[in-house]
Amino acid sequence: MEDPYSVSSPRRILSLSKKRRATISFLAADERTSGFGVSGEHGPKPSEVYGFVGSITTVITTVMVLVWAYVPEDWLHSIGISYYPSRHWALTVPAYFMVTVVLALGFYIGLNFMSTPSPTSLNIMFDEFSREPLSSVPSVDGDEQPIESISDIGINKINYLMFNNVN
Repeated sequence: MEDPYSVSSPRRILSLSKKRRATISFLAADERTSGFGVSGEHGPKPSEVYGFVGSITTVITTVMVLVWAYVPEDWLHSIGISYYPSRHWALTVPAYFMVTVVLALGFYIGLNFMSTPSPTSLNIMFDEFSREPLSSVPSVDGDEQPIESISDIGINKINYLMFNNVN
């Protein structure tokens, strides 16, 4: 027979959720460990609450700015709004923001160009971590060869392998 708590279809999920009963417990003041409900059940996480409040605030602020920027002054005065910033700021703040972003990107790219060595610099090919390959390989009897130690491949060997036609 099938387990009554196993869930295999959407209809069963709905029927199981309808069968559950709400449990209410009245705890004494000294038994409460937190301000949230009953055993094991807690309210929404603070990050969820902050996200919800932040999204609602963003929507309300956006609507208020759009109303302030596009509705004629006579209409604002007729509904009792007489104190608001100059319309000049409706264009100035976004323009300042866009110029700041463009300048920040320009400075970031410029700093990267300044900190990168020139293409003719030997610092591109050699640094304090460069290792020359060992020239002496000990001979070992048999087919086994020792594993070579980690080293950099010289630019002359790379050029020879890449640009010499070996047929």
